[in-house]
Amino acid sequence: MLTRDFPEPTAWDRVRGRLKRAAGEAVRRGWDQVVELGAIGPDTALGRRFGHFGPGSVICFPTNTIFNEQYIQIGAGTMIGPQVTLSAGMVPGQQCVTNPVVRIGDRCLIGKGSGIVGHLAIDIGNDVWTGHHVYITDQNHGFEDLALPISRQSMPERPVTIGDGSWLGYGTVVLPGATIGRHVVVGANSVVTGALPDYSVAVGAPARVVRRYVEGVGWVDSR
Repeated sequence: MLTRDFPEPTAWDRVRGRLKRAAGEAVRRGWDQVVELGAIGPDTALGRRFGHFGPGSVICFPTNTIFNEQYIQIGAGTMIGPQVTLSAGMVPGQQCVTNPVVRIGDRCLIGKGSGIVGHLAIDIGNDVWTGHHVYITDQNHGFEDLALPISRQSMPERPVTIGDGSWLGYGTVVLPGATIGRHVVVGANSVVTGALPDYSVAVGAPARVVRRYVEGVGWVDSR
């Protein structure tokens, strides 16, 4: 078995190592302070811009895009992870035709890097949790007009609802018109385009029900 001999560290090597460890610890403590100070809560200046921001709720720092907060309502005890996008309408300052456009209930957890982009109505119930990088929207792009770039075409908004106590796995995409019932599990990387009934498990793109709870029987496969 071959072995390598490493030189003994010098006094300067030991000093430099201690300095690097101390600097690293200082950076981590400093970042923790930045994260704490940058969080948005109901009593912060940014929090007061929201249509409603319930007690005990927080939007973690750093955020991505947040605009038209007056059309967004957040319940109590909800945590929205870092690097999240929350928006109502197309551009900052837009006058929306409904209020709220986005409603997130009590005791929800929205995972890191997720996006909730509403234009008409996105209603998320109580106790809804999501994994990281979930995307929820009530409007999509059109493509029928060949003379117009797809980025300038939009389809009519269709309301989205997510029922109490549901769980959306990592990378789930919820598209316009989707209706997710209560106590529904949506598997990772699924795409929800239609209706998922209460007490069900759905996976795939488009998501389809693979298990359901039947009263008096229990959970049964739907394959």
